[in-house]
Amino acid sequence: MGRFVYAMQVSLDLRIEQVPGDNGAGEWLRIHEELHREANARTRALALLVHGRVHYEVMEEFWPRAHEDASLPDFMHEFGEIWTSKPKVLVSRTRRDADHNTRIIGGDDAIERLAALRAETGGDIGVGGAALATQLLRAGLLDELLLFTHPTILGFGRPLFDDYDRPIDLDLIERRSFEQGVTMHHYAVLGVKGESPC
Repeated sequence: MGRFVYAMQVSLDLRIEQVPGDNGAGEWLRIHEELHREANARTRALALLVHGRVHYEVMEEFWPRAHEDASLPDFMHEFGEIWTSKPKVLVSRTRRDADHNTRIIGGDDAIERLAALRAETGGDIGVGGAALATQLLRAGLLDELLLFTHPTILGFGRPLFDDYDRPIDLDLIERRSFEQGVTMHHYAVLGVKGESPC
């Protein structure tokens, strides 16, 4: 059985986007070569990627053409190749087609279909998108969080999760520091606080 791993760049107050449309390129992010190469290696190791529509469209807009941009460094070319070739699932009620090795899951049974996908997949499944990650968390399907925390407080913007009214227990399984004060925290999701794990 696979594991759903929600990986995200976050501010200290757990915001993933300061203003709508900054598309992961906000000036508050301190993404440098060491951090990017870590993300490349971890993305390469995933069995597949599952993205919500907004997250997918941000990625789709930039990464498939990154290798053509001579002004970008080699580690960004590498990530573009990884993302474009990696098997992907787009979770969307509105999209009908997608390129770049992507299939679409839509409709009211999307979470049930993702549960079946998790059950039949060997290896980790990368999750992209706050709305999708929140739905997986509510369904008890989110297995891990991989957070790259940047040393800034945004005070407003898109949160890591949508409104969620139950405390969740986590277990820190890995931590690492990077240049410019960025820290990685890798957590296992144990479940609703106070409930015994199944």
